[in-house]
Amino acid sequence: MTFTDSDLLPLSALQHYIYCPRQCALIHLEQQWTENRFTAEGRAQHDRVDRPEHETRDGIRYEYATLLRSLKLGLIGKADVVEFHADKVYPVEHKRGRPKPTHCDWVQLCAQALCLEEMLDVEIGEGAIFYGQPRRRQPVEFTPELRAETKETARRLHELMASGKTPSAEYIEKKCAACSLFETCMPQKHRSVSTYLKEALREEAS
Repeated sequence: MTFTDSDLLPLSALQHYIYCPRQCALIHLEQQWTENRFTAEGRAQHDRVDRPEHETRDGIRYEYATLLRSLKLGLIGKADVVEFHADKVYPVEHKRGRPKPTHCDWVQLCAQALCLEEMLDVEIGEGAIFYGQPRRRQPVEFTPELRAETKETARRLHELMASGKTPSAEYIEKKCAACSLFETCMPQKHRSVSTYLKEALREEAS
């Protein structure tokens, strides 16, 4: 399937979808967004590289805020940094915090690589994520498994947006507490009866 320009979805929505489909729908379907300390710090870090500029150092060309598009995946967005070495193209994504327990950052970076492959007709085997708290890069290999996960996530994202429906809330304490949309989402209020009973029994037993 090939998408048209009017079908393209934000590449960043892939990360939102993996983190929480409900969060993704609140942001991209309902246009809800609330800033918190984590999102503000992340935005400040991205602002340092979010300029359509370029420079060359030690024989490597660095392109900042590179526009990306894939009609195969139906995605559009930007790459924080794309390094053009003599023998490879190397995307680098900047994140404020530490590596996450899910693959959401990896999928976002892999999607950038797939966009670049489609745009430049090249093969990209690896990229990196620069995390702000360790202040170092984490290499990410674009394995067949990660590529398949990225394509499947893009498919599910399009499916979610086409449905026009926001998924129901699933309360996961640690993840929900860190979400900037906690007050908008109100995941505890939307807990199912079975979840409420399980938590009540657990509290009674403790």
